[in-house]
Amino acid sequence: MQEGTANPGQEMQWDCINPKYRDKKKNYKSSGTVVLAQCTVEKVHTFLDYIMGGCQISFTVAIDFTASNGDPRSSQSLHCLSPRQPNHYLQALRAVGGICQDYDSDKRFPAFGFGARIPPNFEVSHDFAINFDPENPECEEISGVITSYRRCLPQIQLYGPTNVAPIINRVAEPAQREQSTGRATKYSVLLVLTDGVVSDMAETRAAIVRASRLPMSIIIVGVGNADFSDMRLLDGDEGTLRCPRGVPAARDIVQFVPFRDFKDAAPSALAKCVLAEVPRQVVEYYASQGISPGVPRPSTPATTPSPSP
Repeated sequence: MQEGTANPGQEMQWDCINPKYRDKKKNYKSSGTVVLAQCTVEKVHTFLDYIMGGCQISFTVAIDFTASNGDPRSSQSLHCLSPRQPNHYLQALRAVGGICQDYDSDKRFPAFGFGARIPPNFEVSHDFAINFDPENPECEEISGVITSYRRCLPQIQLYGPTNVAPIINRVAEPAQREQSTGRATKYSVLLVLTDGVVSDMAETRAAIVRASRLPMSIIIVGVGNADFSDMRLLDGDEGTLRCPRGVPAARDIVQFVPFRDFKDAAPSALAKCVLAEVPRQVVEYYASQGISPGVPRPSTPATTPSPSP
C-alpha cells in the first residue's frame, strides 16, 4: 500500500464487489471503487518509551488547610495530630505519596498548603510552602513532606476559603516552560489532598482547562466523608470539562480518588486507581504535540574485576 502511493498523484484502486449482486445480475460489474490516495505509518509510542527516553515525572503535593477540616486540637478533626494513630491526611499522604514516589526521578517533592493563615502576619495563603521556605519548597521524599506537615500544622491557623486554582496555576508555570522546549523531558503531576467542597469552582475549572494544554496531570485525593460531587465534576469522566466561557478541556487530565474507598483495601488496589490514568495522559499529551520520546540511553555494563594472579 505504501509503495502503491509512494509518488505524487499515484493512487491504488479496488473494485467493490457484492457477491449476491454478482450472482444475480448478468451485467453487474461492481458496487463502486475503493481508492487509496495516501498511506502513512505512524508509530504509537508507549509510556515506557517516554520514560526510557529520559522523560521525568515531577510530583508536587498540595494539602488542604481550610477550617472545614476541623480544629486540629479536636479528635474529630481530619488534621488531628494524635500520638495514637495518624490522621486522615497522614494516612492518605503515606499511602498515595508512597506510590507516586516510585515514579518521581529525584524523590524531591515541592509541597504546598492552601486555605490557611500563615505566620508572621497570619494572612490567608492559597499556595504557601509547608516548610516555610518559599525559595525552596522541596521536601526530601514523602517522609520529608510528612515531617514538614507535622511542623507546619501547629504554626498555622486553618481558615478558608478552599481555593484550588492558585496551586494549579503555580504548578502550570514550570509545565508551560517545559512545553516551550518542544521535548519530552519533564511531565508535572499535581497531587491535591482535600476534604471536599471547592470555593473557587469557576476559576478551578478555567485553570484545569488551561492546564489540559500543558504537560501536566492532576490527581485529587478526597479525604474524609464529605460531599465530593465537585471533584467528580472536575474528573471529567461524566463528560468533557469546560471552563465558564464554554471552552472545553483539550484532554482529560484529572483523576479523582476517594481515599475512604481504599482505607481497608490492598495497597495494589490504591496504586492502580491513583495511577490508572497518568500513563495514558502522558502519552496523549506528547502525541498531540507530535513529540517523540528521546533516544534511550544505553545501560553501562558493570565492570568485572580481573582475577588476581
